[in-house]
Amino acid sequence: MTQGPAPRALSDEALSTLLGKQQFGTLATVKRSGHPHLTTMLYSWDPEARIVRFSTTADRIKIAHLRRNPRASVHVQGADVWSFAVAEGDAEVSETTTTAGDAVGRELLGMIPAAAKPEDEDAFLEQLVAERRVVIRLKVDRLYGTALDITG
Repeated sequence: MTQGPAPRALSDEALSTLLGKQQFGTLATVKRSGHPHLTTMLYSWDPEARIVRFSTTADRIKIAHLRRNPRASVHVQGADVWSFAVAEGDAEVSETTTTAGDAVGRELLGMIPAAAKPEDEDAFLEQLVAERRVVIRLKVDRLYGTALDITG
């Protein structure tokens, strides 16, 4: 039996590009038992600051996990099943947005792509307060991933 091509490591630039192209990833936090807790989430990648941002509500279990243990990772699928990127580091959780238009609400609004911005920003910011939204900021200190060049 012949062995096919081996996966190749992606460069930091290629990994950052992959993170920027995707919108959904699987966030891994650490349960009290030490096991991973996985959640598929919409995210926003800031390559200059090397921060992955997620919007969620203050009462989610992943928030309790991160407050107890800030280590987290996000896995992002590439264009095919053979490629992926992982960003890992320590995450911080913002305060809950409490006033429409406060700093957290503005940060959440800033995470939305221009084409998807809400028509009524004031109503959107009020909704964020009602939902008790927070920002998870994953400060990336390591990127890794591979691609497997298979044709046919």
